[in-house]
Amino acid sequence: MRFTKDHEWVVLEGEVATIGITAYAAEQLGDVVFVETPEVGKVVKAGDGFAVVESVKAASDVYAPIAGEVVETNTDLGEAPDTVNALPESGGWFAKLKIADKAQYDALMDRDAYEAFLGTL
Repeated sequence: MRFTKDHEWVVLEGEVATIGITAYAAEQLGDVVFVETPEVGKVVKAGDGFAVVESVKAASDVYAPIAGEVVETNTDLGEAPDTVNALPESGGWFAKLKIADKAQYDALMDRDAYEAFLGTL
């Protein structure tokens, strides 16, 4: 699992990356009440807003940590957006991308680096 400073996580399996938000981000948002996932087939660049998560506190964009094409979305979040709070770093994933460049994944923070980053906030 790799992480961004925007509090997204990525798990890479072969050429497909699963993307979600971290437990820290879910905690900061509070109770998630709505999630908008990207359309399958959408091509995103690293840094593009590609999903939206709304909570009782705020609405936030979720940014693509790496470039690729959306090959699957977590349709369960439409019926159960609170999964993002309950399982932020597993079942609360947003989308899966066929990655464009593995080097972008390799450049992301590992868990130790992310934990150190959180310590600076």
